[in-house]
Amino acid sequence: MFTGIVEETGRIRQVSLEGSSGKIAVEAFKVLEGTQIGDSIAVNGVCLTVISLASRGFTADVMAETIRRSNLGLLKPGDAVNLERAMAADGRFGGHMVAGHIDGTGVIKSCRREENAVWVTVGTGPEILRLIIEKGSVCIDGISLTVAKVERDSFQVSVIPHTGAETTLLKRRAGDIVNLENDMVAKYVEKLLTLGSSDLEKTNSGRITMEFLEEYL
Repeated sequence: MFTGIVEETGRIRQVSLEGSSGKIAVEAFKVLEGTQIGDSIAVNGVCLTVISLASRGFTADVMAETIRRSNLGLLKPGDAVNLERAMAADGRFGGHMVAGHIDGTGVIKSCRREENAVWVTVGTGPEILRLIIEKGSVCIDGISLTVAKVERDSFQVSVIPHTGAETTLLKRRAGDIVNLENDMVAKYVEKLLTLGSSDLEKTNSGRITMEFLEEYL
């Protein structure tokens, strides 16, 4: 589990793919503190498992499903990426609940400055937009952001100076592909609302039980 509060930006050292899977090596510093093999680190919002550690970086496996769903397959050596360790149970929860499981991608359409903030417009498909609401949460390349506006084929976020300085978002240009993760709560609510009466009949009582939730969620 993550919060979407980026700890540092790292650099891609190497992407080694055979077909649609392989390994990714990332240069990093801060996120290495306390990290052990088997721990999770979000790279551009994608939850990856550390398989080896070096003095200035780590390596993780990347499977085909990850390449299909995210922008990791487009990365090349030298590219900057947002990094976050899995959240600690005793830490502050500064963003929103982020699983690191990418729902799809979007395309940067424009960046427009308004005084100290920058409005970023992201185009994406209906499968992502249906779960995005104004003033709700969305994760873009691992960054927890508040949705400022939703349109037919895009949404907008307003990026404060600190977020712009500490992440890769404002270095993006029109046409760049970004990873998107919808709000986790919205996905569970949608699933519950779309369950049919025949599904509920399986609970015998017609009520939602813990056993029912374990089977369907």
